[in-house]
Amino acid sequence: MGQHMVGGSDILTLDELADYLRLPPEVIERQVKQGLLPGRCIESIWRFRKAAIDQWLQRQDSRTVLLHQVGAFLDDDSLPALRAAIYADRGRPETEDTETS
Repeated sequence: MGQHMVGGSDILTLDELADYLRLPPEVIERQVKQGLLPGRCIESIWRFRKAAIDQWLQRQDSRTVLLHQVGAFLDDDSLPALRAAIYADRGRPETEDTETS
């Protein structure tokens, strides 16, 4: 990975951060634009301090990380069919009838 040392901090590009976090660059860009990941945009080019990313990772509990990753798939058209198949395999309805007779 072609990292550069600036002022003692590793600076990562969008693609380098995507490799580091093993996520698609689009997910990284969406998360940073939503303020969920620390980063800076300089004339439409994203840069990230590795130390800030490492601190962010340490602060995130597993539930928060999972929720952010799930959010990355909100626009995936295959999710409703997948969810329906999961509930069908479990033999349960997707919603429970909470009304009493």
